[in-house]
Amino acid sequence: MPFTRITAAEAASLIKHGDNIALSGFTPAGTAKATTAELAKIAHAEHEAGRPFQVGVFTGASTGASCDGCLAEEGAIRYRAPYTTNSNFRKKVNSGEIAYNDIHLSQMAQELRYGFLGPVDWAILEVCAIEPDGKVYLTAAGGISPTAARLARKGIILELNAFHSPKSIGIHDVYEPKDPPLREPIPIVHPNDRIGTPYLQLDPSKVVGVVECNIPDEARSFKDADPVTDKIGERVAEFLLSEVKRGIIPQSFLPFQSGVGSTANAILGALGSNPEIPAFNVYTEVLQDAVVDLMRHGRVKSASTCSLSVTNEYLQGIYDDIDFFKDKLVLRPSEISNNPEVIRRLGLIAINTAIEVDIYGHANSTQICGTKMMNGIGGSGDFERNAFLSIFTCSSVAKGGMISAIVPFCSHIDHTEHDVNIIVTEQGIADLRGKSPIERAHAIIENCAHPDYKQLLWDYLKIADKGQSCHKLSAALAMHDTFLREGDMRKTDWAAYVK
Repeated sequence: MPFTRITAAEAASLIKHGDNIALSGFTPAGTAKATTAELAKIAHAEHEAGRPFQVGVFTGASTGASCDGCLAEEGAIRYRAPYTTNSNFRKKVNSGEIAYNDIHLSQMAQELRYGFLGPVDWAILEVCAIEPDGKVYLTAAGGISPTAARLARKGIILELNAFHSPKSIGIHDVYEPKDPPLREPIPIVHPNDRIGTPYLQLDPSKVVGVVECNIPDEARSFKDADPVTDKIGERVAEFLLSEVKRGIIPQSFLPFQSGVGSTANAILGALGSNPEIPAFNVYTEVLQDAVVDLMRHGRVKSASTCSLSVTNEYLQGIYDDIDFFKDKLVLRPSEISNNPEVIRRLGLIAINTAIEVDIYGHANSTQICGTKMMNGIGGSGDFERNAFLSIFTCSSVAKGGMISAIVPFCSHIDHTEHDVNIIVTEQGIADLRGKSPIERAHAIIENCAHPDYKQLLWDYLKIADKGQSCHKLSAALAMHDTFLREGDMRKTDWAAYVK
């Protein structure tokens, strides 16, 4: 190997206070782990000595405990973008200790290239194989790796992680679009089209060292399905089948995208087990265990994704059966997996989860009671705004019924009413297409609200001022205010807010 082998500690020592690092990966899949864990130790020592040490962090999406977790715990992150899921990080963001920029995932790489976020000093990439001429093979995710590597002005650190099998060589499709005014159409017309190369070509002179390691992906596990998520899954499957029967969705079906979590797995399971729904293609940003099972059973014909966000058991199964998966599975950079141009061309059915939705169809994906960041918008905006069919799901209540997910007005809006077609809870489905605001409100309250909150929401409409969207501004956030004061939205008294 022509590249210098260095330890993770030596690699971390190259990074200085004030530097910006850009990482491979998308979710904990495929992200750098060894170097960032050592960087946290440096931050700890520097802070103990009374010296400042913080870096900016650019990623494809979330990372794991050995990056977002330990760096946040040591106060080593000044700025971070985009999506994240780590609890340590979340606490630091909500206490104002980290400057967090919640960017649409499709825009992250290009905003780096446009210079909007400042310089990239170091790229730290996890790879499973390296060739002498600078060709490297990424592991379980595409992320922002092509842009990170090209922009890194101080150098590239490679983590050659033996946990990831070189058998996976060939599943990546590395493609970086040109910037305006030279950008060309992205030539994907079928979900499994390949338009790039299976490797990332680096400038060998920029590689400062290779860190050899054997570290498993810090895969997230999700809650098992429960009666609520199962019911949501059944309702989505039944609705999509009805759309096929009435000719809205083609008989051959359309490519499918779903977000992350137990609800997404339940929906995929319901689709896959319904014999009336034909085998379909997946074009998404994250691939979960449920899709792997459906591929094995022939219910998913092909899957395009940015990330193998699966458990390590399932990831090893993919590596062991790579001959089966190689022509059915393709991993792309995030700006391609989430690209609005491609999403609209392919006509995706997009299904994502909301924290809350309001009676007019706005959706909040990110912030609890309008102030506390949960994770971030992720790719939901990329997909929902540009989908053939835009669906949001959520449980009708949370916290044992003390919070209603259906509210008069969202405390934070990530997706406007213009981008939402369908809302699904375990209570039912509200089809918002072709409806005026007040018609949407009636459909959402009647079909999606929990029985404990339905009359409360009807009563809000009675006190609302008339208009294109009927609201009483003094009471629009009263349910949230009541929860913060009394711990239960059901105690809302509209009369106390009417002025």
